Amino acid sequence: MRKSVIILVLLLITLSVAAQEKIKNYSISGYLQTMEILWKSDAFEKWQTMNTITNRLNFRWYPNNNFRAHIGMRNIANFGQMISDFYPIMHDMAGIDQGRMDLTGMIYQERSFFLYTNLDRANIEYTNGNLVSTIGRQRINWGINLVWNPNDIFNAFNYFDFDYVERSGSDAIRIQYYTGMTSSLEFVYKLDRNNDATYAAMFKFNKWEYDFQFMSGVLNDEDFVFGLGWVGQIEGAGFMGEVTYFRNLDNFAEDKGVLVASITANYTFKNSLLIQAAALFNSDGTNGKAGIEDVFILDREMSAKNFTLARYSLFGQFSFPISPLISTNFSGIFDPGDKSGYLGPTIDISLSENINFNFTAQLFLGSTGSEFGDYGSMLFSRLKWSF
Repeated sequence: MRKSVIILVLLLITLSVAAQEKIKNYSISGYLQTMEILWKSDAFEKWQTMNTITNRLNFRWYPNNNFRAHIGMRNIANFGQMISDFYPIMHDMAGIDQGRMDLTGMIYQERSFFLYTNLDRANIEYTNGNLVSTIGRQRINWGINLVWNPNDIFNAFNYFDFDYVERSGSDAIRIQYYTGMTSSLEFVYKLDRNNDATYAAMFKFNKWEYDFQFMSGVLNDEDFVFGLGWVGQIEGAGFMGEVTYFRNLDNFAEDKGVLVASITANYTFKNSLLIQAAALFNSDGTNGKAGIEDVFILDREMSAKNFTLARYSLFGQFSFPISPLISTNFSGIFDPGDKSGYLGPTIDISLSENINFNFTAQLFLGSTGSEFGDYGSMLFSRLKWSF
């Protein structure tokens, strides 16, 4: 796998250089960034450190009005004390590709350093009138809410992994048919690394000045899924939500199923202050301690069925632009069952048109064994150049 990934990377670089000379209907974009991470928990007496250097490349090609191709890749180098102290856990996790196609490869590794490549986009899209078909690794986002997306059965994401803004892709076939200006039918069939299939259909439409979506299908060859979502306004405040019901296929008659629901409300004041609040309900969750042992919060795999082990979760956020170049954000999550929580202050500074600095803190509070009590505190400083 390592050799094939390196060959593919070199091929992409060669094609991009050739494209600059011969092909006019293409685009190349990306970024280069460095991020310092400091982490302290009850398990360590001092702060742990890690550095991450990330290069993202996006290649898009538009050969005609009907076809387009997209290849997106991340080249990531991780090094530092955390890498060494948790050897080889982080090395192994980074080398796992969740898709049916193994497009992640370790290029070089030693105890305190590793470099790997991940292709999270590799797809071809065909458009003909109201019909759009896409095959390959692609981002499929059926979610509506900011934090928890029960409708997003294909690409549920980890809210705490804030640095991965593009989110992961799915190896899938996607067919969309637009039945009107605000309505569409969609079908997706996805395979994961275990060859388990997730497939579903969705219908979107607008009614009473609300956007609605209904979806039904199968998750990981295990659960029947039915869900709905909506987006609208109440007295100028945004109001949106998602509800999804999961029921085991092998034990369908006896299984009570799992209901996961999330609602969000947001409001922007005249001074540009944005406030948001959200709540999550999981019928299969616990009112007691909802911690997960030996899982690093940034690498925890999320599913639309189990964003958390808690029955109830609450979220709040304030965002305010201090100036056109400086914006601030403060978010928090609270588990009322085990009284644990998370606090996340952020400041974002635009240093130039394409250079950005970000400072983020992730502070986890609670008792041992609670949902957030064992993660400690993490500080991130990131310098990013986009091109």
